[in-house]
Amino acid sequence: MHQPLRGFPGWLILLGGLTAVGPLSIDMYLPSFPTIVTALHTDAGAVQRTLSMFFIGLAFGQIVYGPLSDRFGRKPPLYFGLALYTAASLFCAFAANVYVLQWGRLLQALGGCAGMVIARAVIRDRCDAIGSAKAMSLIMLVMGLAPILAPQLGVAALHWFSWRAIFGILVIFGLVSLIAVYFRMEETVDRAAAPRLYFSLILKNYCELLQDRHFLTFSLCGGLVSAGMFAYIASSPFVLMELYGVPMQIYGWIFGANAFGLIAASQINGRLLAYFSPQRVLGYAVCIPAIFGGLLLLLKLFGIAGLPILLPALFFSVGSIGFIAPNSTALALQHQGARAGAASALMGTLQISLATVSSMAMSLWHAQDELPLATLIAVCGGAALIMYRLALRTQFK
Repeated sequence: MHQPLRGFPGWLILLGGLTAVGPLSIDMYLPSFPTIVTALHTDAGAVQRTLSMFFIGLAFGQIVYGPLSDRFGRKPPLYFGLALYTAASLFCAFAANVYVLQWGRLLQALGGCAGMVIARAVIRDRCDAIGSAKAMSLIMLVMGLAPILAPQLGVAALHWFSWRAIFGILVIFGLVSLIAVYFRMEETVDRAAAPRLYFSLILKNYCELLQDRHFLTFSLCGGLVSAGMFAYIASSPFVLMELYGVPMQIYGWIFGANAFGLIAASQINGRLLAYFSPQRVLGYAVCIPAIFGGLLLLLKLFGIAGLPILLPALFFSVGSIGFIAPNSTALALQHQGARAGAASALMGTLQISLATVSSMAMSLWHAQDELPLATLIAVCGGAALIMYRLALRTQFK
């Protein structure tokens, strides 16, 4: 039953916390990359691959949780996922070498992605397209605090304890989330009316979704822009701290400022939806990363570089996601109804797969400047704009 969205309900704060599992698990340990390299006697590429392993877990885990949540309800898969996330965070805290840390990050993602996929499905259960876009904008206010607070929290943990304490904090976060889901989250699926779970039915649903051009183009539009952001996440410690010599504390503030831009954009988006459709807002917003990414790459190719150019381009490219993510998500899930969990899972898998490729490209492209970052942001922004135009053609056929 779709309900009008009024104010900032408690269930939305909880969903925001569950969605923040991913950003919190990524952003908190970014400032510790150089420390982990030294402590585990490894190289920067191996530590960057701990991030790629996390993305792989996020991508493939969602495929499983979506159909399970459609059949057994939204809460039972969350219990399992959050328990796995908590145990894997503890495993990472005691990792003896970088290879153990990589596998721990994979398990951590396989658990944590439950909150991400199920949160989107619950919003679809409760809201229509405009309400979903507004709800996603509000969720980004909650989850957007993670990129602001997480690097600072990580820096504090490094200063007072060690990089292992960062994963100890994530253990506590997992436990608190598990308790909150048990006591505060309401079930939104009628298990008695849900269809039985067959592999053939799961496969049929996913095949139909992949053939649904409306769903696919809007999902890829949001996913490509997010892939550009993850290129920034994966390479920003090297580009800012090592290439430009930005101190660790200042890096945390720069990262937080970009996250603040994303939050501000998401709240402006929520207000714009009172006057404009999600599709119209998305149409303007998706031009931003294409323009700024292209400009950054062009200036770099002409030998014009530096923080005064890089930082504004990153700010506007990352900030635009506050407009793009809520609207592309709402439009992609608009007509999915009873298979909202499967649709949310496939959308998340497609988007995180793009992020995985993007972060892997950053770890393998060993240029000693910001050219890989500029290239990925420009390519992803341009491709997202193309996906939006294809979505419009599909809609009006």
